[in-house]
Amino acid sequence: MRLKKEFVSRNVGTQTVLVPTGDASFHGVVQGNKTFAAIVELLREETTEEAVVAAMCERYDAPEATIRRDVSHAIGELRRVDALEE
Repeated sequence: MRLKKEFVSRNVGTQTVLVPTGDASFHGVVQGNKTFAAIVELLREETTEEAVVAAMCERYDAPEATIRRDVSHAIGELRRVDALEE
């Protein structure tokens, strides 16, 4: 899976916003924190959910279960707005 090219992200203060452009089917804005931003950046390249979890575990000192939950939630939101190529 990977983030569709029609979605761009920008940091706005402490938040990250994901905005659709062009022919995206979703019309709105997705907001998230720095954890969400890190997940989105990992999804700019072809990857798997497990690989994202592993990369996040290397970056952050948090329990794997917490990271797995956060990654799952973020990917679920990205699927909901049709922001992923799978």
